Amino acid sequence: MIRTQRPHLAVATHTHPGLSGKINEDRLAVACFQAATGRPVLLVVVADGIGGHLAGEVAAEVAVQRIVQEVAEGDGTNPLQSLLAAIQNASQAIAERSAGQADQAGMGSTCACAWIDGDRLYTAHVGDSRIYLVRNETIQRMTLDHSWIQEAIEKGIITPEQAHDHPNVHVLRRHLGSVDLPKVDTRLHLASGESDEQAMHNQGMQLLPGDILLLCTDGLTDMVWDDEILRLITTRNALRSAAEDLVERANERGGHDNITVALVGVPRPATPRRKKQGFLRNILGA
Repeated sequence: MIRTQRPHLAVATHTHPGLSGKINEDRLAVACFQAATGRPVLLVVVADGIGGHLAGEVAAEVAVQRIVQEVAEGDGTNPLQSLLAAIQNASQAIAERSAGQADQAGMGSTCACAWIDGDRLYTAHVGDSRIYLVRNETIQRMTLDHSWIQEAIEKGIITPEQAHDHPNVHVLRRHLGSVDLPKVDTRLHLASGESDEQAMHNQGMQLLPGDILLLCTDGLTDMVWDDEILRLITTRNALRSAAEDLVERANERGGHDNITVALVGVPRPATPRRKKQGFLRNILGA
């Protein structure tokens, strides 16, 4: 695909190491392209490194760089297949580097990717970094974590309320950099109770004017609940201030981990009234 300079949708990002004193092992990338079809493509990738001092940082950097590189080298005609190949190649690159460097042994990373082709959304993820959709002042988590906690909730072992303070809250079942290639999750959930087949069928869904996507690492979702995330996004006048306030709220709660957010907004047709109210109110139609 052809790299372009400006995204066709509004984007705001913010990352912070948190308050625990650890280095920031989160990474994110925003890349803009023109596909072979001529349509604009926006790719957003968020990664959360694991593996201790420096190694997690390296793994997350490799993840976002390789995913963007692999996508750029394609023609953009098959978004899901491109994301699957890019993520698996990134995982293999992390595993090879981990095996060759003693101080990086065992490193890994999560990833959450949103590919927007014109107004069509495709997602893929591994681990517990998340993608949300804010639409009509509601919030929907589109991804399910690949974690011990998520499995325990699905099996009825614990409740979602018990999950927040559980000692296994950070135990992952899948990550990039594992010996075996991780299964990339391309389920895109638009409602609770959907079957895997239904969630897969949602890929390529049309984004609507006023929609906002949030991609984030668990440094946000460990500290700020979904209803609070919704309120912070929908009551701010700009995507930038919303991104900054989400990170600030996580830090106010303790900031125990690195925090990274990326917001993508689909503008509504401008009207004089909405122009005066600021960009995000124009996005939301408030």
